[in-house]
Amino acid sequence: MKRRNFIEQTSLFSASLLLTPFITKATKKTNPTILLVSGWQDVNIGDIGHTPGLLHILETFIPNATVILWKRSNGEEVKKLLNKNFPKVKIIYGNVDKNKDVENLEIMEAFQKADLMIHGSGPLLVGADNLASWMKHTTKPFGVFGTTLENLSQYHQSILQKASFIYTRETKSIEHLKKVGIVGEHVQFAPDATFFMNIRDDEKGNSFLKENGLEDKKFICAIPRLRFTPYHKFNPNNNGWSDEKVRQVEETNEKYKEIDHAKLREAMIAWVRETGNKVIVCPEMTYAVEIMDELLINPLPEDVKPFVVKRGYWLPDEAASVFAKAHTVLSLECHSPIIAAANGTPCFYIRQPEDTIKGQMYYDLDFNDWIFEIDKISGKQITDQLREVWKDYGKAKIKLKSSMDKVERIYKSRTAVLKTIVEEGKF
Repeated sequence: MKRRNFIEQTSLFSASLLLTPFITKATKKTNPTILLVSGWQDVNIGDIGHTPGLLHILETFIPNATVILWKRSNGEEVKKLLNKNFPKVKIIYGNVDKNKDVENLEIMEAFQKADLMIHGSGPLLVGADNLASWMKHTTKPFGVFGTTLENLSQYHQSILQKASFIYTRETKSIEHLKKVGIVGEHVQFAPDATFFMNIRDDEKGNSFLKENGLEDKKFICAIPRLRFTPYHKFNPNNNGWSDEKVRQVEETNEKYKEIDHAKLREAMIAWVRETGNKVIVCPEMTYAVEIMDELLINPLPEDVKPFVVKRGYWLPDEAASVFAKAHTVLSLECHSPIIAAANGTPCFYIRQPEDTIKGQMYYDLDFNDWIFEIDKISGKQITDQLREVWKDYGKAKIKLKSSMDKVERIYKSRTAVLKTIVEEGKF
């Protein structure tokens, strides 16, 4: 659209808002339109996975809904991935200015059409401005689905106080909400939406496995992580961090990187020597490709190295296809095990204390035996648990199914409330 025409249309649209109320309450609907804000960044297969996970939750439990995705990140590859797997979902983009107005006419049209707005899974209220704009221009309901909410700012509190539902991705967030007086039946636990991610790229995944002689259920995956994600190395302006913050991040990462990864290597070595099977070392985030050799491959004994395959950065659909064929996924990152679990593969999350409170959801979902607090455990404990899994794989699969059944029950229950909100106008 030419700039002049866009300005004219936007001006007319804005004028109409001044003359009449933009929208009042949602009316009762059995075929609602839902506006989902999600897609925070594209450098992490977990952050990418939030969006298809929640889209699949909505299409499963509210199948008559039309969904519009207000995507925050602009990655073209991820857009293609979503279009391929969710062709009915319209994707829109646009920023919110300091006055909580939007620059894109498509967003205003989405505000008009939508009966409900949902903030997708994430590490915090990343889309606070998006919700604030919705609140400014409509009086229709909104809420949060599968988001960590800790140490809330006054701004975030002011938004959440008006929410019709708040579904936190771990129960510890509920405690943080209580501290600031946000309580009620509308505050519930709903795990990270990545648990329901169903997208795969079997063609790419199977091709990679074949090229590297990897057989079904005869390899494990190992994923590295530094204590702090070094965002200053790949985001503009040092990610907005001060020199002191950068120094703290780099010193902490340097201090713990060998200590942490030695524990994971111990399990890798035992797997190779005792089973004769292979290991894929793979990334969850883009930066991990640069540390895999140093921390998980080069220090391995010479007899183990030939059994190790390295994978570059990938998208979550290919990762899901590979994880589905893996025996077990062992990860210092949080979301690769979730993608594995969603594909029926046992998984270990080796949690670092710097990685926020999101790991609590593993305990909430009864994965207690498969989450390891890295400062409190040894490599032997990880190895012993892995050995227990490969000695009785059937038992491990039953354990996994029990937790995943719980995930599905929670999603079904939470979306039933959303249906009530839009179908009966109760909020």
